[in-house]
Amino acid sequence: MKVVVIGGGASGMMAAIWAARNGNKVIIVEQNEKLGKKLFITGKGRCNFTNACDVEDLFGNVVTNSKFMYSSFYSFSNQQVMDFFEELGLRYKIERGNRVFPASDHSSDVIKVLEKELKRLDVDIRLKTRVDKLIIEDGVAHGVMIGHEKLTADKIIVTTGGVSYPRTGANDSGYRFAESAGHSIIKAQPSLVPFEIKEDWCRDLMGVALKNVGLSIFVPDKKKKSTDNTKYKKVFDDFGEMLFTHFGVSGPMVIKASAYIHKYLGDDIVLSIDLKPALSEKQLDERILRDFELFKNKQLSNSLDKLLLKSLIPVVIEYSGLDGNKKISEITKEERRILLESIKNLKLHVTGLRGWDEAIITKGGVNVKEIDPGTMESKKVKGLYFAGEVLDVDALTGGFNLQVAWSTAYLAGNSLE
Repeated sequence: MKVVVIGGGASGMMAAIWAARNGNKVIIVEQNEKLGKKLFITGKGRCNFTNACDVEDLFGNVVTNSKFMYSSFYSFSNQQVMDFFEELGLRYKIERGNRVFPASDHSSDVIKVLEKELKRLDVDIRLKTRVDKLIIEDGVAHGVMIGHEKLTADKIIVTTGGVSYPRTGANDSGYRFAESAGHSIIKAQPSLVPFEIKEDWCRDLMGVALKNVGLSIFVPDKKKKSTDNTKYKKVFDDFGEMLFTHFGVSGPMVIKASAYIHKYLGDDIVLSIDLKPALSEKQLDERILRDFELFKNKQLSNSLDKLLLKSLIPVVIEYSGLDGNKKISEITKEERRILLESIKNLKLHVTGLRGWDEAIITKGGVNVKEIDPGTMESKKVKGLYFAGEVLDVDALTGGFNLQVAWSTAYLAGNSLE
């Protein structure tokens, strides 16, 4: 059979390899001047290509449509991905959080072994070539149009990716192909992306990194309306690192949190930072009392050096509404409680997410209800398959999104009959 793979990224190369290993004549059509352009910058150029967790744990790290991934993950698991790359000659290592990287720390090595295998399998790679439309007749895929050229095929696999990182050539062509075939598209939105914040003091802390802090996100609970005040529910809770920026907040925890808040954008999204999550309120109060005893003759603003980062002290005092010039000996029990509350619950208001240039992945894409999860074939058009980020499946950082790409591509490449 003749197979056309549209897109030469991670899922495109993987789908082409397995389709070719099954004896098919395979053509990859890629608009860029080289394969794997987005893969090259993945993981800051190191390429965290999967995660070495238990296969069952993969599902918990898929944020959208994890059940759809059942056949894919069990057909081509994370361990099988590691074995596959090892067989191709890639040495890898496992780091904190079970993240798997090439031993060299170079994403180019991942691309090189895939390209070498494509060459071995005699896959026809057409670079700087753009597919204009699919050829579909009577509900069956028959090929693609490249300008005025008709490229016939028995099967088509769409692996055009999402729209994040537009500088790599990412665009919405895959969604247009899917719509032309009768598919519905779940609106594409940037995900795994930093937050924009309302409060100005946040920008005053630009460049300050926080470690070992707690981060919770609260949104209005529309099921619990109140005439007095809005009731809130917690939609995210984590512990780790974050960073203040010129526009708001970023860092590992924030990036992870962004995957969970899209449906609340436009509502009052409250981000709460616990600067001392290891201490209960009682323990923190005791700690503050000890420090106050030590600095009882000083002003409040000069008495928190042992407890907080120097850059945070004026921010916390201003946030609390307390007088930083007040002597410790004059601080009341109620004022101490307010200080404690400010340290344990430093609130910020999210005004939005950063754009596509900073998004690691795309949330949204081809509606998976219209895709056969056991083969990746379209339920609308026979002989048309979809794999990778073009689908409405997104996961957390840590190698999980690339695992989605490899697994869905494997299934598509192995299901061509």
